[in-house]
Amino acid sequence: MKAGEDIKQAVARKGSFLQTFKAVAWSFFGIRKGAAYEKDVAQLNPVHVIIAGVIGAAMFVVVLVLLVNWVIGSGVAGN
Repeated sequence: MKAGEDIKQAVARKGSFLQTFKAVAWSFFGIRKGAAYEKDVAQLNPVHVIIAGVIGAAMFVVVLVLLVNWVIGSGVAGN
């Protein structure tokens, strides 16, 4: 099988975006069962995984920025 065919088959997987987002969210925490990981590898679309990862990382950065702004604005960090 050629490399191009492998990529086409991987992109054609029918895993839902919600399922992909859940798998990416669990991976951010670093807790995932081996059987669930194997299932995800077989079902999830790699393009969806990349998109969900970028969205998850952006959400993480936004939450951190909001948290830092809140701490600085509350005056707890100033004194």
